[in-house]
Amino acid sequence: VQLVESGGGLVEAGGSLRLSCAASGITIRDYIIGWFRQAAGKEREGITALNLYARTVYDADSFKGRVSISRDNTKNTIAVNLQLNDLKPEDTAVYYCAAVPHRLFYGLESLTGREQHWTSWGQGTQVTVSL
Repeated sequence: VQLVESGGGLVEAGGSLRLSCAASGITIRDYIIGWFRQAAGKEREGITALNLYARTVYDADSFKGRVSISRDNTKNTIAVNLQLNDLKPEDTAVYYCAAVPHRLFYGLESLTGREQHWTSWGQGTQVTVSL
């Protein structure tokens, strides 16, 4: 499994970030893709996750209303996109995508406090929100 994030950079407060996670080595039927972030000096936190086959979305409570997740796929690549709106400086963080087989996924519990469920991680992409 290989996960590669893209789309990070500098964003103005009040704007939106759009990140993409290119996933290879997984199948749509068998995997969940999630997005996490880690700000400097803080623990990593889960944002949202997507059942690639059923397209069921799991949003962490603290992001509901300003987050969306979606997938695109070509013949050989699956891309899972994160959009986060109404950005604030405190959204500055390294954003990661992660993958877990469906059989090891426990819904929101896997997003909030059970990172050990996730079996593969991307390298992360920095997002900096400026005033």
